[in-house]
Amino acid sequence: MFARALSRQLIKPCASRAFSTSLVRSADFTHVVIGAGAVGLAIARKLAKRDGTSTLLIERHGAVGTETSSRNSEVIHAGIYYGPTSLKTKLCLKGKQMMYDLCEKQHIPYRNAKKWILAQNTEQHEELVKTHDFAKSIGVPIKFISLDQARSREPDILVREAVLESPTTGIVDSHTYMSYLESDFQSNGGDLACHTSVESVEPLDFGSQGWKILTRSPSSSEVSSITADTIINSAGLAAVPLSNSILPPSRHVTPYYAKGSYYSYSAPMPRPKTLVYPTPTSGAAGLGTHLTMDMTGAIRFGPDVEWVDDPTDLSVNESRLPAALDEIETYMPSIRKEKVQLDYSGIRPKLGKGGAVWKGNGYGFLDFVIRIEEGYEGFVNLLGIESPGLTSSLAIAEMADDLLYR
Repeated sequence: MFARALSRQLIKPCASRAFSTSLVRSADFTHVVIGAGAVGLAIARKLAKRDGTSTLLIERHGAVGTETSSRNSEVIHAGIYYGPTSLKTKLCLKGKQMMYDLCEKQHIPYRNAKKWILAQNTEQHEELVKTHDFAKSIGVPIKFISLDQARSREPDILVREAVLESPTTGIVDSHTYMSYLESDFQSNGGDLACHTSVESVEPLDFGSQGWKILTRSPSSSEVSSITADTIINSAGLAAVPLSNSILPPSRHVTPYYAKGSYYSYSAPMPRPKTLVYPTPTSGAAGLGTHLTMDMTGAIRFGPDVEWVDDPTDLSVNESRLPAALDEIETYMPSIRKEKVQLDYSGIRPKLGKGGAVWKGNGYGFLDFVIRIEEGYEGFVNLLGIESPGLTSSLAIAEMADDLLYR
C-alpha cells in the first residue's frame, strides 16, 4: 500500500482499506498533509472525516505541534487588527467562534479572559479610537472602559489615557486542543507519521492531479515513496522552502523568520487576570511585549520581535530582557524585575518584514496565503501562517476543504 519503512513510522498503523481516487491508478492516499501543527492537524482532521478518503499527516518531529503551535501566547484573538477584507480577519472571526464552541463541547480548557489595549498618551488614544471604530464596523464586540473602572478591576495596571477592552479575546490550552485534534483525526481513520521528513514532492504528470512524496526517517537512511491525489503544504517554518521546491523559480518567495522571546514571572503578586497589550506601534511586526497568562493563572510576557535567519534557533536571547522590562514597566510599574526570567522563544513564519496590524495601503500588512497553485491541481499551499493561525485553525481547515471540494 505504501513503503514499509514509512509504515513502521506511523503512530497509528494504517488500516487495510480500498482508497478512493479520481485517477485511473490508485494512489496510496487521497490526501497527504505536510506539517502537524495546529493548522495541519485541523486540516487533516477535516479531510479524514470525508467518506471514501484516506489521509496521511506527516510531521518531521517526534510529536505534533512542537514548533510555532506550542511556542506562542495561546491567545484566542478577537480579529480586530487585520483589516476589512483580509483572510486573517475572515478566518480569525470564524475560527474564534469555532474554537470557543469546540472547547466547550469537548471540555478543552479555555477562558474568556478579555483583553485590554492601553493608551498612555493622546496619540495612542487616537489609534485606539481607530481600532474601536474598525472593530465595530466588522461586528466585533469592543468598548472603552473608564480609567476608574480599569483601576478598580486591575489596580496593578497603569494606564494614563484610555483602555479599550476586547470582550471576546481569550486563552486556550493549546496542547490539549492539539491533542484532541490528533485523537479525533486518528479516530476518523487518519494516519500520522512522525519523525518523517519530506525529501521531495513531485507531480506525477505536470498539470494533472497526483503526487509522489519521498520521505526519510532520521533513524534510517532508507527513502520511502508514497503517492497521493492531493497534497496540503502546512509545514509552517518549512512551508516556503517546500513550496519553492515544487514551484518554478518565477513563483518562489523569500521566507522571513520573526523570533519572539517570552519571559516568565515567578512572584506571587501582582497577578492580573486580564490580558494586557500596549497600543501597537505602526509598522511593527508584532503587537508589543504584552501580558498574558496560562490556564493556571501563571503570568508571562512577550513576545518581542527579533529577525533571524535560522528558523531552528530557539534559544532565548538574554540581551533582549532589558528592553522587554522597560516596555513592561510602562503598564505594570510594580513589577519585581528580578522575578522576570527568560522562558522560551517561538518563531513566526512570515512573508516579509511588514506590520502585524493593518493600517491601510502602504504599511506592508502581510496576509495569509491559502490557495491551490495554478497549474498544480491538487496542491493546496499555505504560506505565512502566523498569528492568528491558532485562533483561525478550524476555519483554515474548512477553507482548505472547500478549495479541494467546492
